[in-house]
Amino acid sequence: MKMGFSLLKMTVFPFSRLTPISQYLFQSWSRRQMIRWVTSASGSGISRMASPDGSIKQMFSQLEGNNCQATSSEYISLCNSMITKFAKNGRIVDARRLFEKMSKRNVVSWNAMLSGYAHDGRIGEARQIFDEMPERNVVSWNSMISSYAMMGRIEEARELFDKAPELNIVSWTAMISGYAKHGKVDIAHQLFEKMPERDIVSWNTMITAYTSIGRIDDAKLLFDKMPDRDVISWNLMITSYAKCGKIKDAHELFGKMPEPDVVSWNALISGYIQNGRMEDACQLFEKMPKRNVVSWTAMIAGYSQNGKLENAYRLFDKMPNRNVVSWNAMIAGYAQNGRIEDARKLFGRMPEKNSTSWNTLIAGYVQNGQVEVACQLFDSMPVRNLLSYTMMIQGYAQDGKLQDARWVFDQIPERDVVAWTAMIAGYCYNGRMKDAHQLFDKVPERDVICWNAIIAGYLQNGYGEEAVRLFSQMQLINVKPTQATFTSVVSACASLAALEQGKQVHQQIIKTGFGKDVLLGNALITMYARCGSIDDARQIFDTMNEHNVVSWNSLITGCSQHGYGKEAIQLFDQMLTTGIKPDHISFVGVLSACSHDGLPAQGWHYFHSMSQDHCITPQPEHYACMVDLLGRSGQLSEARVFIDKIPFEPDAAVLGTLLGACRIHVNMDLGKVIAEQLIELEPQNASTYVLLSNLYAMAGRWDDVKSVRMRMKDKGVVKSPGCSWIEAKNKVHTFLVGDRSHPQTDEIYSMLSRLHLEMEEMGYAPDLNFVLHDVEEEQKKEILSHHSEKLAIAFGLINTFTGTPIRVIKNLRVCGDCHTASKYISKIANREIILRDATRFHHFKDGLCSCRDYW
Repeated sequence: MKMGFSLLKMTVFPFSRLTPISQYLFQSWSRRQMIRWVTSASGSGISRMASPDGSIKQMFSQLEGNNCQATSSEYISLCNSMITKFAKNGRIVDARRLFEKMSKRNVVSWNAMLSGYAHDGRIGEARQIFDEMPERNVVSWNSMISSYAMMGRIEEARELFDKAPELNIVSWTAMISGYAKHGKVDIAHQLFEKMPERDIVSWNTMITAYTSIGRIDDAKLLFDKMPDRDVISWNLMITSYAKCGKIKDAHELFGKMPEPDVVSWNALISGYIQNGRMEDACQLFEKMPKRNVVSWTAMIAGYSQNGKLENAYRLFDKMPNRNVVSWNAMIAGYAQNGRIEDARKLFGRMPEKNSTSWNTLIAGYVQNGQVEVACQLFDSMPVRNLLSYTMMIQGYAQDGKLQDARWVFDQIPERDVVAWTAMIAGYCYNGRMKDAHQLFDKVPERDVICWNAIIAGYLQNGYGEEAVRLFSQMQLINVKPTQATFTSVVSACASLAALEQGKQVHQQIIKTGFGKDVLLGNALITMYARCGSIDDARQIFDTMNEHNVVSWNSLITGCSQHGYGKEAIQLFDQMLTTGIKPDHISFVGVLSACSHDGLPAQGWHYFHSMSQDHCITPQPEHYACMVDLLGRSGQLSEARVFIDKIPFEPDAAVLGTLLGACRIHVNMDLGKVIAEQLIELEPQNASTYVLLSNLYAMAGRWDDVKSVRMRMKDKGVVKSPGCSWIEAKNKVHTFLVGDRSHPQTDEIYSMLSRLHLEMEEMGYAPDLNFVLHDVEEEQKKEILSHHSEKLAIAFGLINTFTGTPIRVIKNLRVCGDCHTASKYISKIANREIILRDATRFHHFKDGLCSCRDYW
């Protein structure tokens, strides 16, 4: 009789339940054959494992009845195999019972029990076994080192690694892998360099460490140094190049590969799809010598992502063998493209559904705004998992039904961090930050995604300072930030104009290895630009390995806001030569540049080229730019005619731009008409009333000013006070007009008095037209001299180092008198003053402004 058995299938089963043939084999074989009993039983019903203690006792009595000594090597080997099998099947208690009943154990017995506890995540009990071992071998040490490393307890893993009497390649690789998986890639590399010998697994582990954090160049250096490579080495590099958008490099490497396997082909196909090159993916798919279900499914998903559902279904229909993943991919394709009824029909035809099938359809209904239908499906699910609950939480939250979302959340039998995060994100999405934070505080174990959700929530709801504070708190408890974390925090620094904090975060980004990430590079460009440091923004752009349209837009917009209109236009034209297609944001940037620099001819050129050359239909923001371009140059009648020709009803942004121009040029008649239109559109928007009031005040029509203010009071419209803020020593200081609440008030007012005297000696005279109150002249001078931006500048002169720029942010448009005063102060103090107001930046230096007094 020939019998082939696999040790991988070994398990244990009570003798009484064995089939007759297995019992015969068990009773008749010699001791040398005893170990094979386990494998024969594997095919004779052993998969129906029975309960514990009685089974073990019965097994021991059978062994003794067959003259198997409890100390024999066959007996010990059999028990060791059973311990291993129990542990692998999640029956760690049974494994321990068997271990305890063994009268004699060898090092393999101890290692089996140690590995069992480690596999079950019971690291404390694994360590107890390790400490009690009468003797240990390298396997014992490696098991314990690996367990600590994988659980993130790197210091304990390293302590054992350093104490181990003997190390082999497995020991070194386990330690390297542990460091890499927990973000300490540079330490992992140092250890890698010290290895006395390496195998392919060691090299692949280190390459994986670099690719997992986007350090693809470092990974390639190692790849090139490898003495031998296997197919895994090649696939790691191809996949990594594809994921980070370097599809050309992925293709070149694929071409050099000695024997690509189906994984290699699939990796390159997926790379083409992820990078929007569906045609290339299709060509590669057609050339594949052998396809598997992953190849077909990847193509179906690719066509679906590109909206080519007919192509996707044609492939799906041709598939020689479909699995549930293929069906789910096709259902997802229909759902994502709004064809939810087709998705439902396909779902009904599925021969076999899993929880992913149900969740995919539920997600489709949620994404298509049919939350009630999603709820019906959710109620019909045979088995729900955490994702099912999470999808419903997201659906209700997006629909603004937070009470329903919370009800679903409360029904979850065992919540994981994903469910908690979904509910927190739902509160954030609906602006309920207090509820979000209260729930966040209750999360038993927060991961980095949970932190990201609350940080992003505060940022999106306008609480940048709280976002930065939470980021600091997160680091104190050693939660490793991701690209998403850094993107939110950099954006928060931008919103606060907190340059010093932004620089500190930038340094952390470099240290953690994310310095080459395109999304973070774009966020840093915006941060530096919005914090008044356009040179640093340009430096970030110039050092980036690759740019996308967002990178160009960020710098173009930054240059435009800083008054460098010609540079912004040059950048826009340069972007076109690189082959990157501009989007609607690109044109907002270049049109704003033309407006700020007073370049009407170029403005009209770019406005017309939007539709003629780039097939982009102008949106309200583009029309607002053109109205601004005409309004700033005093062409108010032309601006009104232009608005009348807009192919849709002008929105508040367009009309508000013209009203602002009416105020600058004191056009009372047109201003009143536009203001009334705006009030009808947005009756609660305070800025319209303020502009109209200012227009009356500039004309000295104080009765009309009072009338507008009474109208605001009657409608319950509240004006936001003008304020300015400045960062010093990692703290943001805020000032209102005439503010005396700051601890350094006396020094600030003393500094302003000295500056005022020096300015008057140089020819400065206050422009009282910018005091929009019906008061005496002296009082007007007093109000004017203590505007919030002047207070902030004085504070900056006192609290920053000589020679460094002073950066001030104002929430409203800077008044003409403060603009003039800032030019004088920059010359007197020999300091650059960078002032960001509601529309742009002003760089004051040596008595001049970058806007050339055109703003």
